[in-house]
Formats: sequence, C-alpha cells, structure tokens
Amino acid sequence: MVEGGGLIVVGVDGSPDARRALDWALSEARLRGGRCLLVHCYEDGMAATSPIVAPAFEDITAAAQATLDQELTAARESGLPVEGKVVFGRAAKSLIDAAQDADLLVVGSRGRGGLKGALLGSVSSACVHHAACPVVVIPPPTGSTQRHTDEAFVAADPLLER
Repeated sequence: MVEGGGLIVVGVDGSPDARRALDWALSEARLRGGRCLLVHCYEDGMAATSPIVAPAFEDITAAAQATLDQELTAARESGLPVEGKVVFGRAAKSLIDAAQDADLLVVGSRGRGGLKGALLGSVSSACVHHAACPVVVIPPPTGSTQRHTDEAFVAADPLLER
C-alpha cells in the first residue's frame, strides 16, 4: 500500500461521473494529507475458467487494466500518492471490500451501468448502505440532464464539514 496519511478509495470506470469522483477524492486527499487507491471493477457474466471464454476473458481483463492505467496516469499528475487495483467481480461488493480499512470511499453517482441503477445508481446506493467507512457520492454536474434530486448524497463524515 502507498505510504502516507488516511486512505481514500475511489471507484473508477472511465466514465465522466467516475472522473469527477476521482478529482474530488484527489482534492480531499490533498486536504487530509492522505493517499488514494483507485479501484476498477469488471465482470463478464461468464465463468472465467471456461475454455470457451478464455480469449475473451483475457481481452476483457486487458481492457480493464487499460482503463485503470488511464485513470492512474491522470491521478499521478496530482503529485499525490496513488495506487491502483483491478478487481474481477461485482463493482459494489468489490468497492466495499476494498474500502474495509479506508477512511473514505468515493464514487460517482452513475457509472457505465446504464439503466441498471435507480435514482442514485445501484453501485453508489449499495456502497452508501454497506460500506464500513463514510461514503461520498459525487453527483453529475449542475444542469446535467442526468441529475436527480436524490443524487447529491454525502454520508455523514465530520471531516467533511468545513
């Protein structure tokens, strides 16, 4: 793990909402003197051990690593200590697991899940309800057609009160 202050885990998937979450997490890490762990989760819905899907699974894995590498490149420009992790599995569970010992988990309100999420989004909603640490959900930009009144949710964290 990266040396430094408190750990902020941030979910990244290459979407604009996840990039806003990453930018917010980096700013918060700077304020706290902390560090960020970028987590990119992926799944393909098939058994990874099946010989039929092995080449496709390798392609999906490579694409997941490329997404994380792109986000790490952007995050490293901040000069803060950052690290990345690619996880095969459901995004919500993987992010909750990765944030088990974190000080904060940061996610975008919507990722690449399309219509799967309700107002808040299925991943962000699960994180808010099940993470062991405070969770910050970064909403779409003001004026976005994706914005819903329920999306500006910040879990209680006294450090966030400024």
